[in-house]
Parts: sequence; structure tokens; C-alpha cells
Amino acid sequence: MSNASKAGSFLLGDRTVNRMGYGAMQLAGPQVFGPPKDPKAALAVLREALAAGVNHIDTSDFYGPHVTNQLIREALHPYAEDLVIISKVGAVRGVDGSWNPAQSPAELTQAVHDNLRNLGLDVMEVVNFRAWGNGHSPTEASIEEQFTALAELQRKGLIRHLGVSNVTALQVKQAQGIADVVCVQNHYNLSHRGDEQLIAELAQQGIAYVPFFPLGGFTPLQSETLSNVAARLNASPLLVALAWLLQRAPNILLIPGTSSVAHLRENLTASELVIGTDMLAELEGVV
Repeated sequence: MSNASKAGSFLLGDRTVNRMGYGAMQLAGPQVFGPPKDPKAALAVLREALAAGVNHIDTSDFYGPHVTNQLIREALHPYAEDLVIISKVGAVRGVDGSWNPAQSPAELTQAVHDNLRNLGLDVMEVVNFRAWGNGHSPTEASIEEQFTALAELQRKGLIRHLGVSNVTALQVKQAQGIADVVCVQNHYNLSHRGDEQLIAELAQQGIAYVPFFPLGGFTPLQSETLSNVAARLNASPLLVALAWLLQRAPNILLIPGTSSVAHLRENLTASELVIGTDMLAELEGVV
């Protein structure tokens, strides 16, 4: 079985993590709402991830809501010393499963306390502020009030490090004017590459970039070029897409999600897949 450490490591705040992590979103029920159909299978995925060397788990208390954090606690608490759990705040779920903004200082404070309670932690290692934008992509709205509220919780000792999600380069700079930013989590993959310059700038600063929807999210990546390259590498297209991200920049951390142990093991093999220069050039044309 592949080990996540084969993808190399990166400094996240003051913690060294393996670049191949795990995203817990898919452990909840359909549309990330309600409990999973098979809770025992969800617990098995989490335990298998750690056994395979994953020490960086991405989650949120609005997944479920509360479901993924409670599963993480049941499966993994007390936590291994090297495990870094990262959560995000800035949204809530409606009773109908809708995704709604929750961005006032009071709502963000409550969200941090919810994460701490459901994960069984006294302090969050990293909390990302998920800017709402237009709901799907970032806008240039100010995030000063929200990030300042989280920086205050950091000063109180409830959060060690802060990050941002669904943001523009200008919003990253605005956040950095308030507190240190250790990671940026944005939509980025082989066919969605608007953050090329931002990734390079963050790499120069030693800041992690964590792409969400690395495989396309609810609309999996499809490309004739990707399929052709994958066939020549004797690998699945989605595995090639993960390997491409790992080779794209040294500060990229991956958090592919799955509710299947078999799929988890397959994802981890991306850390061993090397894409040659010629094929990398071909993949550059996929947009």
C-alpha cells in the first residue's frame, strides 16, 4: 500500500505535514448532508488514512452538519501527535440542506466553538475563513471584519494558525495585514487554473496552497488529453490529475476525499506517479 509520505512534506504553520492529505467532506451523507449510509465504513476510511501516513485532515463542522467532525473524533481520538486537523468556518446548513453564509463575528465564534466541541479539542490547529463571495467563487468584498474576529480567537488561544478559503489575491493580502496566513484553500485543478500567479506568490512566502475540488468536485474532470496521458501511464485519469497537482508546485497540499477505503488507497498512489516532461506539456493545454 502506498504511503502518503512518498509525496513529500511541507511546513504548515509550524507543523510539518505530508503533502498528500485527506478531505473528510464525502464522509457525510448525500450532498454532504446528514449521516453516512455506512458509519462503520466512514470510520474505517479515517483509520486507514492515518495508517497510510496521512497526517493532514481537512474538515468543517458544516459538513453534515457536525457529522464529519463527530466521525473524526470517534475514529481517531485521542489524536496522534503528528495529526493536523484543519477546519473552516463561514457557512451553516439549512434544515433543507442548503448552504448559507454565517459570517458575522458572533457566528464565526460559535463555529469555532462547535468545531472544538465536536472534534474534542481545546485548540484548533488551523482554521480557514471561508469567504462567501457569490456562493461559488470569490469576489473582492472586504474580509477585514471576519478575519479580525478569528484573529481575536487566535489571541485568546482557541486557534493556533489561520488560513483563508475562496479568496482573491487581494483578500489574501488584506488578511495578512491582520494576522499571519499559513494556507490558502481555493478552487483549483487541471481545468480550473485561475490561481497560477497566486500559487507562485504563496510559494515564495512559504505558504501552503490547498486546492479544493482537485478532481473537479461534483463534476469530475473530463478531458481527452487527460485520458490519453493516463492511458500511456497505465493510470486512471483522476490519478493523473492528482499527480499533476503534486508536480505543479511544491507548496500544493492535496486533500482528495472519498468514503471508500479502496478509493483512498488508489488516491494515495498519486504520490508515486511521475509524469514526464512531454506529458506535462500536453496537460498544460487542458483548460
